Amino acid sequence: MADDRCDLLCLDVPKAEALRASRLPDAAARELADRAKALADPTRLVIASALAQTDELCVCDIAWVCERPENLVSHHLRALRSAGLVASRRDGKMVMYTVTTAGRALLTAVHDVEPAQ
Repeated sequence: MADDRCDLLCLDVPKAEALRASRLPDAAARELADRAKALADPTRLVIASALAQTDELCVCDIAWVCERPENLVSHHLRALRSAGLVASRRDGKMVMYTVTTAGRALLTAVHDVEPAQ
């Protein structure tokens, strides 16, 4: 007997069917899971959190704030940008980054969770 399974099939058909009809489509679930995975890396979470506290930062500033090498920060910024959590723009020789609305929403959800002690 497993503690995480019912011992008896007890389907609430109306409730289950209503939820099934309105469930998150598989493609949307994959996209959202990819966004969540992008923040699963501690360095990316630190970078995104720093960006969420200001309007925009260049890679040099982000590296300084996060105490990580620029090449590592650039690598993580690419992953965050691919997931749609940050956006970038070129300003002369600098590349400026900002957190997106989706990134801000996901960060808010992550920050609302109490860390394990």
